[in-house]
Amino acid sequence: MTKTPKYVLYKVIFFIGIAFFCPSCKESEHNLIPNSNTEEADTIADNRQLPAQFKDYWYAGKAELTSYQLMQERYGEIRQGMAVTVFVTEDFLPNAQVKANTQSGENVSVLKLNKTKKFTTGIYPYSIMTSTFNPVKKPQHALKISNSVQEWCGQVYMQLNNRKDFNIVSHSYFEGEADQELTLDKTWLEDELWNLVRINPEELPTGDMEVIPSFESIRLRHKEIKAYRAHANIKQGDSLSMYSLHYPMLERELIIYFNSDFPYEIEKWEETNGTQPNDSTRLKTTAHKIKRIRNDYWNMNRNQDAGLRDTLGLK
Repeated sequence: MTKTPKYVLYKVIFFIGIAFFCPSCKESEHNLIPNSNTEEADTIADNRQLPAQFKDYWYAGKAELTSYQLMQERYGEIRQGMAVTVFVTEDFLPNAQVKANTQSGENVSVLKLNKTKKFTTGIYPYSIMTSTFNPVKKPQHALKISNSVQEWCGQVYMQLNNRKDFNIVSHSYFEGEADQELTLDKTWLEDELWNLVRINPEELPTGDMEVIPSFESIRLRHKEIKAYRAHANIKQGDSLSMYSLHYPMLERELIIYFNSDFPYEIEKWEETNGTQPNDSTRLKTTAHKIKRIRNDYWNMNRNQDAGLRDTLGLK
């Protein structure tokens, strides 16, 4: 049958319509849905197929605690300190976006990362903590991220809630940063990538993209809270794999080294940031694993349990 120009035109329009109205037909760099709110994503995104070994490891009623020897760059010098990562699954209330106290069908299972750093700068100490909550069963962005930095000059706090957009509040003792509330379009979050390493490294985004840097780096470097252009790359090795994230504008690079096989434990990481004005020094922050244990640490709060800190090499 001879195809008329009108027939060809209708066919082109038909396939354009399919591509436009069928999101699942589009090619995507990643299966997250960066511009959907949480409720919509629950009905659109496919569930992750969690293997038995994932469930056995992460739903055994234990957390994974890892201590690291920290060499932290601050004020143009390297400071020796300690870092700890605590990975654990828990039930999460999707609307209030806090830990659930009771079991309910409305709860969302999340992988939580509490990452802490402690070091001193001269006479005074720094204490930094970032908490990130990634849904386990749905390939979505983190539901919540919070970060606090305390030192003798003052303290700062920053929190993101994943709703229709990213809702962010920030409080600081610095002039020009005191109290902020802003809304950002959904995009990649550097802090959520740590949990994605543990859930499924194959979902880690690569190539050029927009990323909101870690809350810690934004606060310590006094950068504007927004997404920055970045490039990500992953190199898989027989035993150890490497995920790198580079921000040309910020002169910031993060490299996470993790075991290539499940449960993809993070063995070390490196951070390099842009220099301060009139300072050409480029120093690297590093963290190397000391010890890793698994237990129900929330039940180990008696004096007799303090010996476990020695097991982790914590001072």
